[in-house]
Amino acid sequence: MSKETLTFEEALQRLEEVLAKLERSDCPLEEALGLFEEGMRLVQKCRGKLADVEGKVSVLLKDSQEFAPFSGEEEQA
Repeated sequence: MSKETLTFEEALQRLEEVLAKLERSDCPLEEALGLFEEGMRLVQKCRGKLADVEGKVSVLLKDSQEFAPFSGEEEQA
């Protein structure tokens, strides 16, 4: 799966792997730089996905306020 089609969960898991590698003291400088750059891209991807979901939830909540609450009892006319 390409980095562009990662789900939020996959991106977060990869970010955790990158962080674990960076925390090792035996990581060479060039590899650490590459991992840092990848980690920053993953953070941006996760933030973007969260912002998208937050926007959708806000729209759904706004739309749900336009409806009257369901009482469970039908009105008798």
